[in-house]
Amino acid sequence: MQVLDEVINKIPNLSIITQIELLSWNTNDKGKEHKVQDFVSDSAILGISADVVIKCVAIRKGKKIKTPDAIIAATALANKFTLVTSNEKDSKGIFGLKIINPKLL
Repeated sequence: MQVLDEVINKIPNLSIITQIELLSWNTNDKGKEHKVQDFVSDSAILGISADVVIKCVAIRKGKKIKTPDAIIAATALANKFTLVTSNEKDSKGIFGLKIINPKLL
C-alpha cells in the first residue's frame, strides 16, 4: 500500500510506446476509453532518447523480446523508474529492471 500511496499522487511517466498501446486499445466502452485518454493526457510521455536506444539494443541482444517491450523496459531503466506492469513475463530477467505487478499488491 505504501508503494501505491506514493504512486497515486505523482504524475505518471509513460513510454511513448505505452502511450501508443493505451490509445490503440479497443474497448467497446466509451467510458473506459475516456478514462484511458484522460490518464494518458495527465501523464508525462517519455520519448526514445539515445540512452533508451542503447539500453534497448543491449536488452534485445541479451534476451528474446519484442522491440516495443524492450523500449518500454529501456525507458524505465534509462530514467531509473520502476516498471509497473501486470505482464511481468515480457520484462522478467532484464538486469537492473525493477518491476511491480499492481495485481499482486
